[in-house]
Parts: sequence; structure tokens; C-alpha cells
Amino acid sequence: MPERHEIEAFLTLAEELHFGRTAERLRVSTTRISQTIRKLERGIGASLFDRTSRRVTLTPIGRQLRDDLQPAYEQVLRSFRNAIAAGRGVTGVLRVGYFGSDSAQVLHAVTDAFCRQHPDCDVQIVELQLNNGLAAMQTDQVDMELIRMPADHPDLAGGPVLFTEPKVLAVSSTHPFARRASVSLEDLADVQVLQNPGAIPDGWDEFHSPKRTPSGRPIQHIPGADTFVGMLALVGAGKGVYPEGGRATRFYARPDIAYVPIHDAAPLEWGLVWLGTRETARVRAFDQTAQLVLLDLPASPAAS
Repeated sequence: MPERHEIEAFLTLAEELHFGRTAERLRVSTTRISQTIRKLERGIGASLFDRTSRRVTLTPIGRQLRDDLQPAYEQVLRSFRNAIAAGRGVTGVLRVGYFGSDSAQVLHAVTDAFCRQHPDCDVQIVELQLNNGLAAMQTDQVDMELIRMPADHPDLAGGPVLFTEPKVLAVSSTHPFARRASVSLEDLADVQVLQNPGAIPDGWDEFHSPKRTPSGRPIQHIPGADTFVGMLALVGAGKGVYPEGGRATRFYARPDIAYVPIHDAAPLEWGLVWLGTRETARVRAFDQTAQLVLLDLPASPAAS
């Protein structure tokens, strides 16, 4: 098959009908153009141009090739230009996924600032569930997501930590832990913890819902739900407990649930992530805007 420079040389010569002008446009030597055309003609098995000392004209086969090739080549160039514009320009559509009402509030604040800076980019905020986070990016439903770290999946790239929140344990309001000022990670060995959906990456799941306490005591996990609201329904019904972030105390306050601070747990960190193979100027610009908008976002206090 001909290479791109050969196609370009043929189409340019077919337009100019002059070796010197063709060479000048393509910034190569006249000899190079002559060699390229001869190579094409050998491959096709017929002359594409009639050459005399005074003029260059297309042969019938050359005209047919030009007429067939020109529209296809222009479409290829348009496709590459569109891809470059999508990759380098902050235009088009950017879909950002989130989990829970608290994350939605954060993303809407970032989106307002982002759209003021980049009015040609349409940001769509998409609600996700616990069981479809990574899959939503892999199947092109969203371009990036606001998640709790760590983002340790090999396909993911991401920006810096945007904000933090304390870790709490969601328990039924009738559970003995609900009367405590706080609990420890060791206390998780004495309760049944609702298990995250299997679609969640193992590393993330282990970090947020460990299988053992710091001293090595096993933590019993029981089947949970595919959504966060479903998890809370199980907690409220006394079916298990669920480790969560302190922002839930404001956005998911319920009479049947108490959020008890886990006093020895490290703060939870939030950031934006995306597939490394699909990073674009839109993605980078949104992450940069988030860093500025959320610079002074206070962590929500844990329930007391």
C-alpha cells in the first residue's frame, strides 16, 4: 500500500501539474517528487502522468486515481484534524462522574467556574453507583470521575488530592456503637461490615473496608448492596455497618442511622481520575480548575 507521503505527492502533482511547484509546496526536492511518482507508477503498473519538456498532464488512469483518492484523503485529514482538536482543545463535551450527593455539590461548583473559563465546553455531571465506577470510564460513559483515593488501578491517571474528610462508621441508630463518642478500627472485628460490590477494584476495597484490623483480627463481611443508598437502607435496618466519609453526616442524615467517628482512621482523600489513554486537554483543564476552586474546601466534621 502507498505511504502517506506518496499519496500526498501524487495529489499535489495532480493539482499543480508541475514538478517544481509540487516540490516547493511539499518542501522536498524535485528529484524526490520524481522518484516518488515513479515508485507509485511501478506499483500500479501504469503511467499516472504524461511528461514532456513543456507540460505535465494526467493519464486516464491518473485522472481516475485522483478522482477516487481525493475525497477519501480529504476525509482522512478531516478525521485527524477533528481528533487533534478534541485532544488539544477545551471544546466539545466533558462527562464527569460522581458518587453521592456530596460529590455532586462539589462538581457543580467546579463546573460553574470551568464553564466561565471555557464556554465552548459542555460539562455533563453523571451520577454513578458503587458497582459501575471503573466500568463507566472503560465503556466511555464518562471521561473522568471524582472518587476517594487511592486510584491504584494500572489504567488510571489522576490529579492531586482535592480535599479530605474524616472517616466514620455508619451504624443503625439502635446499635450499641451509636451511643459512643467514637470507635476504633479494632472495633470493626466485633461487628458485621457490609461488603462493597465485586466490581470495585480490590486495592480500593481493601483500603476503605479492610479485611483485618491493625492488630490482625479478622473483620467479618456480609453481602451489601450495589448502591450507596442501598447500603444505608441495610444499615438503617440493622443488617450491618458500613465505613463511610464524614460528609455523609450532612448529606445523608437519617433518623435510623448514626455516623460514629473512627478516631484512629486516616482522613479520606478525594481527587479526580481518568483513563490514562484518554487524557485530553478538557480533562486536564477541569482538574486544574478543581484544584483552584477546592483549594480552601473545609473537611466536613465527623458526627459527634
